[in-house]
Amino acid sequence: MFGFLRGGPGRLSPAGAHARTNESDAVLLDVREKSEWQAGHAPAAVHLPLGSLLAGASLPRAAQGRPVVAICRGGHRSRQAAKALAGRGVDVVDVRGGMTAWRQAGLPVVDGRGMPGTVA
Repeated sequence: MFGFLRGGPGRLSPAGAHARTNESDAVLLDVREKSEWQAGHAPAAVHLPLGSLLAGASLPRAAQGRPVVAICRGGHRSRQAAKALAGRGVDVVDVRGGMTAWRQAGLPVVDGRGMPGTVA
């Protein structure tokens, strides 16, 4: 579905990621730390911190066997996550600019209670 560009996973804009995760079976995977996640994340995202992912943790059940769109705060950690997941054979891309760009694009952000959140 996403393919590879120049030897690595592709990248999407926040709007492209939002569309892809709403219009297909792709799942948005937030790889930030727990405190960042609780402050604010995309409503339909699932969570797995990058450190756990790199240590070999399995994808959350909701992301298993599905294309993945990785996101973090600014794009660096999600790029690392995308490369690691691609190495596991996962169909994956990451979001340019991360949650910071997501928020700037006017896309929804909720906190751990489902209320309006912030990007930390």
